[in-house]
Amino acid sequence: MSAESMPDPAMNQPSANGPGRRARGRRRKPRSAGRKTLLATAWVAAGVVVLGGAGAGYVYFKLNGNLHSVDINQMLGADRPKKVDNGSENILVLGSDTRAGGNQKLGGGTDDGSARSDTAMIVHVYAGHQKASVVSIPRDTLVDRPACTDTKGTAHPAATGVMFNEAYSAGGAACAVKTVESLTGIRMDHYLEVDFAGFQRLIDDLGGVPVTTTRAIDDPQSHLDLQAGTHTLNGQQALGLVRTRHGVGDGSDLGRIQLQQAFVKALIGQVKNVGVFSDPKKLYDLADTATKSVTTDSDLGSVNSLIEFANGLKGVSTKHMTMVTMPVRYDPADPNRVLLEKSKAQLVWNALRDDRPIPRSATEGTATGQANGVVSS
Repeated sequence: MSAESMPDPAMNQPSANGPGRRARGRRRKPRSAGRKTLLATAWVAAGVVVLGGAGAGYVYFKLNGNLHSVDINQMLGADRPKKVDNGSENILVLGSDTRAGGNQKLGGGTDDGSARSDTAMIVHVYAGHQKASVVSIPRDTLVDRPACTDTKGTAHPAATGVMFNEAYSAGGAACAVKTVESLTGIRMDHYLEVDFAGFQRLIDDLGGVPVTTTRAIDDPQSHLDLQAGTHTLNGQQALGLVRTRHGVGDGSDLGRIQLQQAFVKALIGQVKNVGVFSDPKKLYDLADTATKSVTTDSDLGSVNSLIEFANGLKGVSTKHMTMVTMPVRYDPADPNRVLLEKSKAQLVWNALRDDRPIPRSATEGTATGQANGVVSS
């Protein structure tokens, strides 16, 4: 399997709200079931880690040893957007689908040493840390990737008109962060990455996550078969839900993003309501799984740092969380790709930079994926 994501089945007649019918004679290889990682875990992981701070010294050092971090600031240097000192924070949350270890068993495919970031979210926490906006970046967006250097010191030249997730494939975390900062003009204060094997374990440790589906979802490619109604999803089912794209909406990555956003809210609500303070074993299991599942920037690379960071997020409830998809339109030349709606996207970036709510006009009339409301918590 190559380092870049395999394209999805082709479709023609793109429009603002869907890529249209599939074109005949343009069948492509189905995507590996393990391709889809879930970024919701990274948001929740920080909140779970704060619970681990209540343990004894052994627990602290055990959790601290689980963490892996990368020094984004050193790798990117000074050529970055200026840090805005207004009390807000911007966190880039990525999911990686490395083929190694448990991920290979869960997702299928071969361990070729590569990894991809099929889903990305910019989490903007407003000053006061009572509200947040989450902007999903579709992996199929064609972007201009700036030159970057990876953790091994290898330089990667700039590339024009490549898929967004190619940045991570090329140079890992540093290239992904630099591409997002180039795209938005906004400095990312922190970086969180999670793999889908860890996500599945976290859902199981939580005892499942309740969701309601307004219609049946049957997608053999993601191994998901749900009737309409209320379900408590285990880790495998949750993973299938956030991977599915052919079972709902217009079959695009944008529809899958809408499912992921709905599940993020359900997951956060479950963490807040699960009552782990009264169950020491569940407390430890959650903290252990969370710290094993995430990679952070070096500023968050210790339990103490994550505790402080998580404390700053505890006041953000799902009622005060806005979730949008970066404004895009389907590419007329290739309905499997999307193009940035630059003027509308700029409204989003300006709002985040100025610590203001994202205006409705920023996403009106853009491609949606047509899966909104299929899943609720």
